[in-house]
Amino acid sequence: MAARHHPLVGGLLALFLALFLALTGLIALPPAPAHAATPVCALVCDTLDPSKAQQDTFPVPNRTINGRTLRLHVSDPDSAAWASIDNGVAGDAVWLDRSWDRGATWDGLLGKASVPGSWTGTRTLMYNITDPVAHRRGWIRACGDAAGVTCTDWVYPKVCDGTACDGADPATAAGDDTPVPATTLFGRTISLHVDQRGGTAWGVIAGGGAGDEIWLDRSWDGGASHPEGSSLGRTSVSSGATSTRTALFATRDPRGLLYGGAVRACGREAAHQEGSCTAWARPAPTRARGAADALMASYRTDEGWWRSSWWNSAVALTTVVEFAEQSGRHDYDWAIARTYEQNRGVFPAGGRSSDPIEGHFISRAIDDAGWWAVAWLTAYDYTGDRRYLEEAVTITNYVHQYWDTGTCGGGVWWDRERTYKNAVTNGLYLWLTTSLHQRISGDTVWGARATTAADWYLASGMINSSGLVNDGITSGCANNGQTVWSYNQGLAIGAFTQLWRSTGSTRYLDTAKRLADTAISSTALTRGGVLTESCDVGTASCDDNQKQFKGIFVRHLADLADATGSTAYKAYVTKQADSVWTTDRDALNRLGQRWSGAAPNVSDWRTQASALEALTAAGRLAG
Repeated sequence: MAARHHPLVGGLLALFLALFLALTGLIALPPAPAHAATPVCALVCDTLDPSKAQQDTFPVPNRTINGRTLRLHVSDPDSAAWASIDNGVAGDAVWLDRSWDRGATWDGLLGKASVPGSWTGTRTLMYNITDPVAHRRGWIRACGDAAGVTCTDWVYPKVCDGTACDGADPATAAGDDTPVPATTLFGRTISLHVDQRGGTAWGVIAGGGAGDEIWLDRSWDGGASHPEGSSLGRTSVSSGATSTRTALFATRDPRGLLYGGAVRACGREAAHQEGSCTAWARPAPTRARGAADALMASYRTDEGWWRSSWWNSAVALTTVVEFAEQSGRHDYDWAIARTYEQNRGVFPAGGRSSDPIEGHFISRAIDDAGWWAVAWLTAYDYTGDRRYLEEAVTITNYVHQYWDTGTCGGGVWWDRERTYKNAVTNGLYLWLTTSLHQRISGDTVWGARATTAADWYLASGMINSSGLVNDGITSGCANNGQTVWSYNQGLAIGAFTQLWRSTGSTRYLDTAKRLADTAISSTALTRGGVLTESCDVGTASCDDNQKQFKGIFVRHLADLADATGSTAYKAYVTKQADSVWTTDRDALNRLGQRWSGAAPNVSDWRTQASALEALTAAGRLAG
């Protein structure tokens, strides 16, 4: 009677045999994915058909599995990849693995496809390499099974931003700045070093001994997490030395649509397991680039806007376009078309705004629509793409429908219900009509509307006797005495400046200068030389709308400064940028609501966009 083995013994023998064969190269062990995939949407969504890819490149070598060709396909414009297997037989399989932690674990078997009966090859669907919405940088590879499992190399294991890539020697850095204090551990000094201009960083440990370690952590969400960037460049102090440093690592990944990466330096003394890290910091190649990177970290790539504020997103986009035009940087050009294509349709109430969006960025809030027209005119000026000009015309025609001479002799209503005529809607209308006249060859219609709107604005009483713009007019057609906001003042300055450019009438330029002179000297808007809203004072707080007002003012004051060459206006704009950068910024280049830096202060993407406008405007005037 034959001997019988215990099932556990048989299982162990089978396992040992499989390991032996794998080690000798006779078979390949299949990868064991750590968890199921969560669908990702960025510029495209997972499972897009490869026939819709914008590009087909092969950044890693093909692999051969028993005569079959395994290939990884990448479309960088889509930030997505797919896999194929060729020269095979029925039943051969191909799939993708995607890792968010540098290959330690992965979502496996993505898009797994088998070769059909009479075919010799097949391919997967497309999957995102990156997930900027969740602030995750991924690696991806192609895998196949043809009587054995093989995978390609991962793509992309290194972050590259132009000429700067992970792994370079710190000796090649163009600068050496220490943006945050060093930390100490058992007598060792651990410091973070940054090449601001190059946007790269490295870590240094000093005052130690052999076996001490130094490394960098890199985070794409301001330090909240760092699975892809943990223990980068981990290096030990060599025998006889007291210090060492890591390699250089990049902090921007344009290919992955990830900007404003934060870094910190961490270290460990050889005889102890515990480590210590510096604070997180973001490099800033320039003031405006540092601020723009931090702003774009909040952009919803999948939805094409900054979530939760409809009109504020239009102003943020305007700011990004102006930054691109002033700086000559094209990092975010893709976001212009993305915002347009993802948002020009119809959305129910709650989808983009508390009001339904009815197409062409139009809703019952007339001023909200006007801000989008400003954004598309700015985009047209930068790109020359006429669809943006046409969109602005469509929106401004809608706004014009609410010009009503039956109440107060003219003016545009703030809402579709015709409840209020205010400064913001009429400032927008005046700027838009003037701007369309300037851009449409041979126009007479928009020009005539602009001069009519200007005459009405000047006679409406919204500009008070002090030269400040109150919020609007009463039902009895008088100044309502409500709060003086910087954006109302700024829109009027910008609109009358542009109307002077169109007509040459000194009346309009004189009005713009009077409004500007009052704004920069009155405590209603300026304190200690810094632009200050009433909600910036004391313990007051600004709501989400008010957080973005000051950037709009500075944009239009800079336009007047450019038109007049006034050193006083230029100096005021420069003062705002200097105050923002020196008193209102943290180590992650986040810019707050109060440009003076006074407490209590808050920061979010709205305050970031507003402050970026000041930095951009100062850069434009300095140039």
